[in-house]
Amino acid sequence: MSTKASIELRDLKLQTQIGTYKTDDIIPHSHLLDLTLWIDSNLVFISEDKMSNVFDYDPLVLEITRLASNCHYETQERLMSRITEACASYPQIQSLEIGLRKSPVHNNSGSLGVRLSLDEEALLQLRS
Repeated sequence: MSTKASIELRDLKLQTQIGTYKTDDIIPHSHLLDLTLWIDSNLVFISEDKMSNVFDYDPLVLEITRLASNCHYETQERLMSRITEACASYPQIQSLEIGLRKSPVHNNSGSLGVRLSLDEEALLQLRS
């Protein structure tokens, strides 16, 4: 039997400052994070309802919000890279996909984002 498990965080509005804008530039109102973490299925498919049997994602969410708000970023990519590094510090995370998007982009509409996927091998390289 083959099983996969993931934790999905969607549309987390980050309190952050990203980019440098001129007077006539469109300044985004929001930066939204999507994060999928693949973990061992034994941390999801559990026989006892105990926190010790699951991956506690709350500390990671706190770290993400801290990283987002602790400095000004020139690019979305740098904040994404720092969040990815934070995820790598958790050995329970086997692989991940992260996306960060800003809105609006033009005419008070649209979103523009970047996405990154790291498989198990890439995450192991990041950890070393």
